[in-house]
Amino acid sequence: MQPTCSYKVRGAFNTVLRLAEEHGANPPLIVTASAGNHGRAMAWAVRGSNIALTVYVPEKAPRAKLEAIAASGATIVRCRDYDDAERRAKEQASREQARYVSPYSHPDVIAGAGTVGLEIIDEWPDVDLIVVPIGGGGLISGVALAAEALSKRARVAGAEVEASCPFTRGMAAGRIVEIDVQPTLADGLSGNLDPDTVTFDIVRRLVPEIALVSEPQVRGAIAGLMKYEELRTEGAGAVGVAALTGRKLETRGRRVAVVLSGANIDQELLSEIVAAP
Repeated sequence: MQPTCSYKVRGAFNTVLRLAEEHGANPPLIVTASAGNHGRAMAWAVRGSNIALTVYVPEKAPRAKLEAIAASGATIVRCRDYDDAERRAKEQASREQARYVSPYSHPDVIAGAGTVGLEIIDEWPDVDLIVVPIGGGGLISGVALAAEALSKRARVAGAEVEASCPFTRGMAAGRIVEIDVQPTLADGLSGNLDPDTVTFDIVRRLVPEIALVSEPQVRGAIAGLMKYEELRTEGAGAVGVAALTGRKLETRGRRVAVVLSGANIDQELLSEIVAAP
């Protein structure tokens, strides 16, 4: 329900405002990598300004996300997958002295995402549990930091997909590890972690529980949200609901808020999921 149909606009707009304050009339080229939503949000945030933006994206990113990025005037560079996009974006930023803005490991991006947590706790001070999707960890880091600062009772739990779960594997190993990323409906959560990300330590400190959900559970959550709540939700946005309907988290006696983080799903895929028996 946000502009650009995902929470990413919060961090993107915050980052662009900070860059404008810092550089005035001579902003640097911004380079970023994105599974789609962050790129769309950054493109929306810089529209009508003199800030140039290049977005590296996976070749198989949803058409709805890529078309929106292109319509905002940003330069799109298609890559093999998200890991390749992140690597190439960082290389260009280093080579051309541009500003690389990570979709998750950037203080202004995390702070913008944290406003989701601020609003939940402001509206519902008695919330016990906030369930948040995890990809690179920017959203859950921001929400967890907000919960820590504002609430003595609210706890944060993550929801990750089995096909791409770098936090679950990393927590088990005690460090960031490379995983074998498999195809997933939750394309916005797919990919390895930047070895230098700040989010891993934040999540390790503030998020005691991460639920793993399967592809059928994600599919069921997308269909259920559309059928029963009339909410259009992409795979990455539905994993929190998948964790609850799949009984992956203990909710008895707890007041639970679930973050639906994005709605950018191709219409054909959504129709197929909703029509399935």
